[in-house]
Amino acid sequence: MRARLATAGDLPAALELFAALNPDDPVLDAAHAERVWAQLLAQPGASVWLAEEQGRPVATCTLLIVPNLTRGARPYGLIENVVTLPQWRRQGHARAVLDAALSTAWAANCYKVMLSTSAREPGVIDFYRRCGFRDGVKTGFVATAP
Repeated sequence: MRARLATAGDLPAALELFAALNPDDPVLDAAHAERVWAQLLAQPGASVWLAEEQGRPVATCTLLIVPNLTRGARPYGLIENVVTLPQWRRQGHARAVLDAALSTAWAANCYKVMLSTSAREPGVIDFYRRCGFRDGVKTGFVATAP
């Protein structure tokens, strides 16, 4: 199974995937969603990966590669918005997008890639471990807007 980079035409599929990730999010105005999607796809160091089934995107993740002046000026990566449509879970699609994102990060000489999740299910945590992520290495903190 392979993943591919998202394009401008993938916005409807991306919105469907993100709705599966955060069902309580408000529906975005179409023009606003198009502006943000174009901004994300044009952002240096950003990539959105999609895995498809029957020609339809069914899983995604977003990778940001951040320039850095520590670690010999090696960048680091952040992965966000990992989601697979419910009917396609446990079939390797999320693994495909994560593998593509990690390969991209390692090719860019990132010294680490971080991923955080709000999932508490042991299966999700074990999945991330099988993909090469280790917990207990650092302590994560999250600040949210007031």
